[in-house]
Amino acid sequence: MIELVIFDCDGVLVDSEMIAARVTADLLGELGAEISCEDVLTAFAGLDADATLRCIESDYGIALPQDFNDRDARNLELAFRAELQPMAGVMLLLQKLDVPFCVASNSSHARLRQTFLLTGLAPLVEGGVFSADDVTRGKPAPDLFWHAAARMGDIPADRCLVIEDSIVGVTAARVAGMRVIGFCGGSHIRTGHDLRLRALGAETVVSDHDALGAYLPLTGDVASHRTA
Repeated sequence: MIELVIFDCDGVLVDSEMIAARVTADLLGELGAEISCEDVLTAFAGLDADATLRCIESDYGIALPQDFNDRDARNLELAFRAELQPMAGVMLLLQKLDVPFCVASNSSHARLRQTFLLTGLAPLVEGGVFSADDVTRGKPAPDLFWHAAARMGDIPADRCLVIEDSIVGVTAARVAGMRVIGFCGGSHIRTGHDLRLRALGAETVVSDHDALGAYLPLTGDVASHRTA
């Protein structure tokens, strides 16, 4: 039985990953680092800001300036204001959910507030937004999912269903002992990503929020056997 649905944000609720990857790649280019948008997507998707910085420095041998994350965040805010959109169908899905839900994201609270205000999602997620800022270890550690479940009413892990698009997110959900559905509806998804999510433990993979609705208890619907 599902008692709580936990959504990732970037790449699940909003189509942000391509924007963020391009902004980061452009900033790295300004600093003299040859890292493409595709490289950023492949290597850093789903990681929090500090983990991304550490990976860039270790994997590419680059010493980044201390204000790198601040500059990246400022550039991203400008790009989000111009381009960011919610995923098609996500507002209706959230409005129809017949169980509590929340957001658990490796993004900072500041970025999440901005994201939800810009996309009109803020009223729907108010009071249920959790960030890697809230825990010592972000995804792929399970801490953020456990924290969200505890704050949402001490929901047992086996009664939580996570919706995730990233390798680190699916990994974290499975380590947390939670069921997880892979979401491959974002513009950043590349061929074969669905297979990678399944291999990590996603019980199914969907490509849009209409398809996701078939696996969730929705108002006015008889809960599918798949949600039991």
